Amino acid sequence: MDYYLLTDMAAQIGYELAVSGAETFRIEETMRRVLAAYGICCETFAIPNCVMVSLEADNGKPLMVMKRVGFHGNDLDAVERLNALSRRICAETPDPALAAQWLEEAQKSHRRYPAHVYYLGNFLAAAGFCPVFGGTLRDSLWAGLMGLIIGFVSRQLEKVEMNPFFSTITSAFAMAVPAYLIAAFGLIDYADAVVIGSLMILVPGLLITNSMRDIIYGDTNSGVNRIVQVLLSALAIAMGTAAAWHITAPLYGRTTASTLSYPFWFQAIAIAVACTGFVILFNVRGWGRSLCALGGVVTWMTYLLCLSLGLDVYGANFLAAAVAAAYAESMARVRKYPVTSYQVISVVPLLPGAGIYYTMSLGLTGNTQLALQKGFETAGVAGSIAAAILLISSVVRLLVTQRRNRTK
Repeated sequence: MDYYLLTDMAAQIGYELAVSGAETFRIEETMRRVLAAYGICCETFAIPNCVMVSLEADNGKPLMVMKRVGFHGNDLDAVERLNALSRRICAETPDPALAAQWLEEAQKSHRRYPAHVYYLGNFLAAAGFCPVFGGTLRDSLWAGLMGLIIGFVSRQLEKVEMNPFFSTITSAFAMAVPAYLIAAFGLIDYADAVVIGSLMILVPGLLITNSMRDIIYGDTNSGVNRIVQVLLSALAIAMGTAAAWHITAPLYGRTTASTLSYPFWFQAIAIAVACTGFVILFNVRGWGRSLCALGGVVTWMTYLLCLSLGLDVYGANFLAAAVAAAYAESMARVRKYPVTSYQVISVVPLLPGAGIYYTMSLGLTGNTQLALQKGFETAGVAGSIAAAILLISSVVRLLVTQRRNRTK
């Protein structure tokens, strides 16, 4: 048996999963299961910037393959394809050379939406979220155009693999400057709604979801690493928007929060549009596209229902995130696909993009006490979402483990 080819193939699958945005436990488990299918006992290790496989060959010699993980993407279709490939390898255990050929074919058949569809995703995501935050229909159109700016800047910076922190600052700044300038000429009704709707594209939903799932599965180092990236992303969003506000303040002045509130059915349509945009941005394919968007609508309707029943913002976010996590776990098991695809899109409407923005805005206008209060509230909302995902995922994992133990 060609141990090196097998080990390198397993490490390559792990590497492809890592750059596509898979969770740490999925990367390690996939590499381990592929080698276990050939009767090989191995050790696997993954962190956000490295994957490694080590084993002992029949001749007693140790063998280790390590691959450095560079720029990360948000390619959920690749995660699903690689997950299906690993299942096929484990079921058929082909010759290692054939398995390596399957992996190469999977890489060559990789699909991504063309550029114009990618920009459509940016437009839909921003335009869909704008009315949820109180924007008018005219504001939604401008938000979509600002989303296009974010998409263009992000795409250009991604090509040169710029550090995500500086890429987020640049994208937020490039979007917010024209938004405030257009508002200064009276073409936008509520600049806050336009900016927040656009900024939702930059909120790291996949990182938040993966950090929680890493912690659940005991990968604390990876989980903490991702949480730090989330905090840096939030800081970058605030810094880019704050810089834009400082530059345009002489023309526009202080922003005004909207008090518009739309009926449930209208918000459901808006969330469906926004989540469809994120389906494109995260490269979800097939029936999963509709199911992911539906998950976002169900989550937001749960949130609005909780608020109407008198729950505070923390309780409403907790219950809505719990529904999102339960929905994702159910869909993943019904369709035999990774749970990440459903969970990251379903929880997107709850991400605290507005909290980050208003914390920044209050701080810039000198309301330090209110800014701190809003900042703590935003952190509390994020904590509520995280706690709900942790709870549901932990319960599901416990039930699955108990079922496996009974069948042995």
